[in-house]
Amino acid sequence: MSSPKRAAKPANRSVTKRAGKIDARRTAAPAAAKPAGNGASADAKRLAAALERSIADGKLDLVSADALQALIAAACRVYSARSEAGEQFTPVPKHSISATDVMLTASGLLRAADLAVFELGMWQSWTGR
Repeated sequence: MSSPKRAAKPANRSVTKRAGKIDARRTAAPAAAKPAGNGASADAKRLAAALERSIADGKLDLVSADALQALIAAACRVYSARSEAGEQFTPVPKHSISATDVMLTASGLLRAADLAVFELGMWQSWTGR
């Protein structure tokens, strides 16, 4: 099987002809504008720190369930949009959260979208992601 996305030529590749051979090479994605130290990035970091402190203090209800859902949904949409735009970074720094945290969150996200692990595997094989 092949995916329509896989069949389409990726926008971030350059193709040149060298000595009769085609050389497809990844080009660097355009550098994202560095966000200011204040604003949404600073707010997000402050919120993340407050959430981490609340976990350490055993106060797991610092934000309501619906507020947490809105936050995770927005973060997923922003990550997806940036990924589709060509940026390449993991959603969280490597080794910054436990495997259990990843598994619980991934399972919850799949459940929320009414998807099964099998469908994730198929999508990954089709898209190469």
